Amino acid sequence: MAVSHEVDVVTIGAGGAAYPAGFLLARAGLRVVMAETKGVLSGNCLAEGCIPSKAVREVAAQLSRQKGFSTRGLPGELRVDYSAIVARKNQIQRERYDQHLRELEKVPGLSLVTGRARFRDDHTVEVDGPEGLRRLSARHIIVASGSEIFRPSFPGAELLIDSHDLFALDPRVTELPRSLVIVGGGYIGLETASMFRALGSEVTLLERGEQILSGMDRGMVSELAALLDPGIRIVLGAEVQGAEKTPEGVALHYRVRGSSPVTVRAECGMVAVGRRPVIPEGFLALGGTATSRGIVVDLSMQTAIPHIYATGDANGISPLFHSAVRQSLVAAHNILAGGRVVDAFNPAAVPVTVFTIPEAAWVGLVPEVAVQKGIPVMTARYDFSEDSRAQILGEPGGGITLLFEPGSLRLLGGTVVGVDAASLVGEIGIAVAGRLTARDLANFPDQHPMSSEGLGKAARSLV
Repeated sequence: MAVSHEVDVVTIGAGGAAYPAGFLLARAGLRVVMAETKGVLSGNCLAEGCIPSKAVREVAAQLSRQKGFSTRGLPGELRVDYSAIVARKNQIQRERYDQHLRELEKVPGLSLVTGRARFRDDHTVEVDGPEGLRRLSARHIIVASGSEIFRPSFPGAELLIDSHDLFALDPRVTELPRSLVIVGGGYIGLETASMFRALGSEVTLLERGEQILSGMDRGMVSELAALLDPGIRIVLGAEVQGAEKTPEGVALHYRVRGSSPVTVRAECGMVAVGRRPVIPEGFLALGGTATSRGIVVDLSMQTAIPHIYATGDANGISPLFHSAVRQSLVAAHNILAGGRVVDAFNPAAVPVTVFTIPEAAWVGLVPEVAVQKGIPVMTARYDFSEDSRAQILGEPGGGITLLFEPGSLRLLGGTVVGVDAASLVGEIGIAVAGRLTARDLANFPDQHPMSSEGLGKAARSLV
């Protein structure tokens, strides 16, 4: 028999799309229960995504930079101990899980239950877990169920690992593969290719489309592609037809349109063709709506059922951890206002970084979209070949491109490829959100010698 509880808010999920709201609402005096299949406070970002992958990536990036300094006074040859890298990754994940648990214990009115949640009706969620069936009734519900790895259906696909096998706590892969073939040229595939090539693996990447990072600004992608390690073999237009096990590892068979079949062999094969939203059982039957992208919401995070909100990867608007956090807070603010819309998510001011080596990032309006939509812009450019920090690091490739509104010179967006891109795009994002102008950027005395002074230098070309 189900144990029933009445609370103010239930979140389906306990990751970045849920717990910021949970903390805020509980501290405001509401009773909040978060239901999470993993049984821990955190979602896929910590379980198998941004945190563990960057723990590996940063080692690879430091190694790559160290090699660059081999002609500048530092030894370039270092031995890679991948099992130690994995152990450190595991340690970081455990530290953060413990940190989140301590944070949870400090907030009265907020609790976490383990199990898979499904809708019984539009105010009731059932959670089936190790402690039995719980029935939770709430005035408001936040669907923060995240996303799951999408696996293609070609023959032998089950022989390939995925990002979970690489980055989960105590992962399946603990030794550095001598060779790696990756199916998928999106950000997960390309980041993995970049870091494993830096660590010493021979890497082949098979992308079905005609561009890596499909859907991203072509100019930015072209600029990044020219700076990637040339040892990464990238095959575009590759239709994978199947995979089979070999004594050495795996063989993938593919065909580039108009050509004969090709086989690539590697010690390890990986699939990285994207993720798909997880939509809780029963939601659609209640009248909720969804597409292949995710649950349909407006920018207040309300679904077709006004007291049910959907945040983070579950709605697919901006499947990023920091977007999920912001959306979670938007939902919480509107719940605290009794369902009135007092806050909204702004997707135009969300920075995005592809953590390859080097990085590429963008926020707001990008050049290709401006052309496609006929949006008039004034463009300012700063090349890192002129930048003092990039010269010091010996990494002069790439640069900053900023787009401004004619007349007002309000910053609309920009791209960064190369040195410190992940940090610089945050500064650009703040300026976009704050509606700053080229004059504002030009007049700000940014630090020297830092790559961020390139923002002001670019802006000064217009004022």
